[in-house]
Amino acid sequence: VQLQASGGGLVQAGGSLRLSCVASGNIFEIYHITWDRQGVGNEREMVARIDNDGATDYADSVNGRFFISRDSDKNTWYLQMNNLKPDDTDVYYCKAKRQWSEGYITYTAAEVTGPGTLVTVSS
Repeated sequence: VQLQASGGGLVQAGGSLRLSCVASGNIFEIYHITWDRQGVGNEREMVARIDNDGATDYADSVNGRFFISRDSDKNTWYLQMNNLKPDDTDVYYCKAKRQWSEGYITYTAAEVTGPGTLVTVSS
């Protein structure tokens, strides 16, 4: 599995951006996609996650402002970010948990993280 994130940029506070994460390779291995973010000197934190069944989870700091979705036909996952704040300035990464089943056997493989995309929110 390979991931490529895009869509970052400079935006004023209150504005919106949509990040995209395009997956290629063995798509069937993807169990869920997570958007993480990390700033200089900070630990990486989970922003949003979407499972294959569509279940979503969000960090408290973005709940109600960010929305994660998937376009299966395009093998693309999105992070719609609204009402952006300067604290949202970070490098954003998409990450795939790899887990799949063949019959009664469940396989797992190492997580894959794509190159990040920088989001800068000016005040």
